[in-house]
Amino acid sequence: MSLFGAVLRSMRPKQWTKNLLVVAAPLAAGQIAEPGVLGPTLVAFVAFCLVSSAIYLVNDCADVQADRLHPRKRLRPIAAGELAVPVALVVAALLMAAGLVAGFLTSWELGVLLVSYLAAQVLYSCWLKHEPVLDITLVTSGFLMRAVAGGLAAGLPISDWFLLVAGFGSLFIVAGKRYSELHTLGSEAGTRRSLVRYTDTYLRFVWSIAAAATITAYCLWAFENNGDSEVPWHTLSIVPFVVGLLRYAVDIDAGEAAEPEDIVWGDRLLQAIGLVWLVLLSLGVVDV
Repeated sequence: MSLFGAVLRSMRPKQWTKNLLVVAAPLAAGQIAEPGVLGPTLVAFVAFCLVSSAIYLVNDCADVQADRLHPRKRLRPIAAGELAVPVALVVAALLMAAGLVAGFLTSWELGVLLVSYLAAQVLYSCWLKHEPVLDITLVTSGFLMRAVAGGLAAGLPISDWFLLVAGFGSLFIVAGKRYSELHTLGSEAGTRRSLVRYTDTYLRFVWSIAAAATITAYCLWAFENNGDSEVPWHTLSIVPFVVGLLRYAVDIDAGEAAEPEDIVWGDRLLQAIGLVWLVLLSLGVVDV
């Protein structure tokens, strides 16, 4: 049970919240509840949970020495010596295999996307996570791949505006994460070497630009998708979307967004704003 608990904690189930992005494309298309869409979307979600957990294990193995210098990461099972590196790598391989099998059995497009995700994240974990800009780019690509996975699994078309919202929104979260890490740990903390090359003004510039681009793209998507509805639900959804983004920016500015999943789980007001946004978006999808 001790070994099982160490493996489970190293898989970071709390961070599976990020994989909910998989439902974004089917939800935006208004087809999430369709029988031929919901099933493949759920499989895509599970597949991303498996492969992302595999990457967490690989990343923790690669960073075991650096993690021991971090005030929070030193408590992770591999850094704390509760889970041996060889065992962690075997579990990671099994998780990767299971995720890829599930992906390819659903659709070859989803399978290829999962292979691309794994390749990008292994490059990140083993070599490129210490390279400025490239580290942000690769983490952003991981969020973007999640956002399009549901559409690929269910064979749904993905709009250009959706890709822009997902891409710049991901960049906003990742740049904010780096800004918070720099704010709380400092560039000389020894846990992430790329921070040495960043400044708070540069990272603020990146997440500010990304926020502006995300809002602009979402507004254009909403205006385009109102259709012939008597009530412009999509347009109304812009208000909670922008308010939620600004609320999250408060946490970034305070240096508290190093772990985005903690904000999602802990900020009750942000959850309420997100619920209002989801209701308006759903009404728009049903009414079109």
